[in-house]
Amino acid sequence: MQIKELSRATGVDVETIRFYEKQGLLPTPARRENGYRVYEAVHLERLAFIRHCRALDMPLLDVKRLLGFVDASEENLGEVDVLVDQQLVRVRARLKSMRALEKQLLQLRARCSGTHDGHCGILDELVSAAHGEACACHSC
Repeated sequence: MQIKELSRATGVDVETIRFYEKQGLLPTPARRENGYRVYEAVHLERLAFIRHCRALDMPLLDVKRLLGFVDASEENLGEVDVLVDQQLVRVRARLKSMRALEKQLLQLRARCSGTHDGHCGILDELVSAAHGEACACHSC
């Protein structure tokens, strides 16, 4: 198949496929006499693997390492556990950050009376913060 067909089959943008090739995540496809790349089932499967890992928000370096385990069938598969554990740490840190952000937004939202009688408590807080003053969302 051609790159456009691979893109449609996987939902991965053509430029992203080319990027993955340059990064060594996808094997270099054969080329036809006209220079067009020819992708096969192995490319489709590998791209689906990469896409799944990226959906789990794994960094490309980790995806590349995981592909190395797939390719080499290495016996030291405990490192796969380490990679997933590290990803869990990153995700938990982001969740903690997102909870803090939610709390800040709720504090900011509480500044709105809902009447909008010529002024907005939320905008007042944001303008105050822009002037370097304390704001409701960062008071904790």
